[in-house]
Amino acid sequence: MKNLSLILNIILIVAVAYLFVDKFSGGGKEDENTSTEQKDDKIYQNVAIAYVHSDSLLANYDFMKDIEAELGELSQKYEKEYQNRAQGLQNEISDFQRTAQNLTVAQGKALEENLMKKQQNLRVYQEDLSRKLRQKEAELNNELYKTISDYLNEYGNQNNLQLVLTYSRGSDVLYANEGLEITNEVIEGLNKAYNEKADTEASE
Repeated sequence: MKNLSLILNIILIVAVAYLFVDKFSGGGKEDENTSTEQKDDKIYQNVAIAYVHSDSLLANYDFMKDIEAELGELSQKYEKEYQNRAQGLQNEISDFQRTAQNLTVAQGKALEENLMKKQQNLRVYQEDLSRKLRQKEAELNNELYKTISDYLNEYGNQNNLQLVLTYSRGSDVLYANEGLEITNEVIEGLNKAYNEKADTEASE
């Protein structure tokens, strides 16, 4: 989950940015005598900017809460599976240590090699569980990215926005007028869309 805040920052900056190009690249040609500086000034005067608090968005987006819950449950499931196997192997090792003196050299060597092989398999199993957990997290992150990106594209179109920024402690934005904040509106819209989709899928 550590990468989600960074992902969200990228989403909010670029998701509606194409609107900027769409709005200003499709118009008629400027007079040839118009300078580049004059064109830029005209563009900047018409840029509509808004911002959201990324921390608040992540903390209050229902989909994000479900992602954390799902990954938490999956992590606990994998941890339990691993611990069960590890405990089983530990019991075998304890039995071997307790009965080793009653075994022949050949028997002891064979059991020891078998236990070493099982230890290697356990490490491979642990790595496989970690890989599957990371893969699931990546899939959910991508889904989160798409969901927020799609919503912001729609929101930007409806509200004539060209740029949406994140504003939080440690961000590059040092000041933002509260009148430009759309955090609550975005959270409300995202949650409404997410819950409506969940209700529809549940009723099918």
